[in-house]
Amino acid sequence: MARGDDVLVEERLRELGDRLHGPARLKADLLTEARHALQDAVEAYRDGGLPGAEAARRAVAEFGEPARLAPAYQAELATGSLRGLSLRVLAVAGVLVVAGDLTWQGSSWSGGPGPPVAYRLLSGAVNGIWLGAAVLAVAGLTVVAASARSAHPALPRLARLTGFALTAALVLGAASGAALYGWSVGLWEAARTWPPMLVGALASGAGFLWIGRAARSWLLATRRRPAEPA
Repeated sequence: MARGDDVLVEERLRELGDRLHGPARLKADLLTEARHALQDAVEAYRDGGLPGAEAARRAVAEFGEPARLAPAYQAELATGSLRGLSLRVLAVAGVLVVAGDLTWQGSSWSGGPGPPVAYRLLSGAVNGIWLGAAVLAVAGLTVVAASARSAHPALPRLARLTGFALTAALVLGAASGAALYGWSVGLWEAARTWPPMLVGALASGAGFLWIGRAARSWLLATRRRPAEPA
């Protein structure tokens, strides 16, 4: 494709990209697919005998205006964001539920007097929150899979509700987990230097940041959806 033809294509893609919000990698993939489609259309018009500039103009006009294309692309970004968020929450929730008790095993205080009832309730609540988050993550993946097969109008609303629930579970899980850790080191001084506890705290913090970034991407993708013009 000649440089002048490429400028028309890239300008249209830039206009479309400016309207889209979501995960950078997924957005780049969508725009790359659009670029290939436009380039193929330009080449087809050129093979049909049109000059390069006219072929590019025809291809860009056929592709459509960014204002009309953006809602469909943004919906795909929102779906991809929910998939990524669900997978990350499922991974972190699984690790926290399975490995959470390992931080206590073999500790000097594990055989002593039990913690207060309120502490045990909070500990159980933390596990319950992450189990619930795992269930929501599976629900999110189910909605994403259904959206790929059907255009039912209820699916986008269900996806939004699931995404907001996942985000709320993340906030609640991080807050309750931090409270439990703080209470633990307050009850047992040895917990402050117990290696499994320290490793668990660092791993949990990294996991929260990891899914926090995915939650932020999902919020951007679902809350800044461009309106299709009448």
